[in-house]
Amino acid sequence: MSPGPRERPDRHPAWRFATPSVLLLSGLLFGVSAQTSDGTDLRSGRFTDMASVVEAESRTTTELTERVARLNTEIEELSAEIGDTSVQRAQDRVADLADPAGLTPVTGPAFQVTLDDATPEAREVYEGDPNDLVVHQQDIQATVNAMWRAGAEAVTIQGQRIISTTGIKCEGSTVTLHGVPYAPPYVIVGIGNPSEIALSVALDEDLEIYREYTTIPTGGVSYAVEDLAEATAPAYDGLLDLTWAQPVDG
Repeated sequence: MSPGPRERPDRHPAWRFATPSVLLLSGLLFGVSAQTSDGTDLRSGRFTDMASVVEAESRTTTELTERVARLNTEIEELSAEIGDTSVQRAQDRVADLADPAGLTPVTGPAFQVTLDDATPEAREVYEGDPNDLVVHQQDIQATVNAMWRAGAEAVTIQGQRIISTTGIKCEGSTVTLHGVPYAPPYVIVGIGNPSEIALSVALDEDLEIYREYTTIPTGGVSYAVEDLAEATAPAYDGLLDLTWAQPVDG
């Protein structure tokens, strides 16, 4: 009887166990990476170019704004075709509120207030608190509020239309309005009766304190007023969405 074929000897028995273990470990690593990334790219290099990120977000904002404008136009056209009186009443209400909301331009006589920091020379020799020699956001806010109290139809700061949701924020040596930083001098214009606005500004207690710092002997902050025969407050063209803080779970 001829001998049967010999079986090939297993010279690497450890691979029988090592290979499945490696495959299992690789699978676990892929699973953990997928769960951690939650569908995003874990490579941080994509987010290091902040200028590109800002530019991309700006383009997205512009595209969405244009889309909103197109959709609003379509809504108006479709509403006109329907001829629903309730829709027309709603549109008339929106039109009535557009002006007080600051969404239409306003032109008329005005009163102007200009606030400015002390000169660099004055700041160098001043021995008191350096904050005494700069314009603060509360000084700008006091001026705007005084104009509103006098019945101003519209108010602008640096030519930007101020609306009910406008935030005036002091950031370093600049003031930010609607996300745009501005350096002094700060020009605030209230469109309305110049005499009434001037009186309201003159009697404002916060501005009275500000004016005291204009008299610092070595040179203080600057304060100037002017009647304008005519000025125009442009329509507010920024975003109207409101955002607010959200509580964190736990």
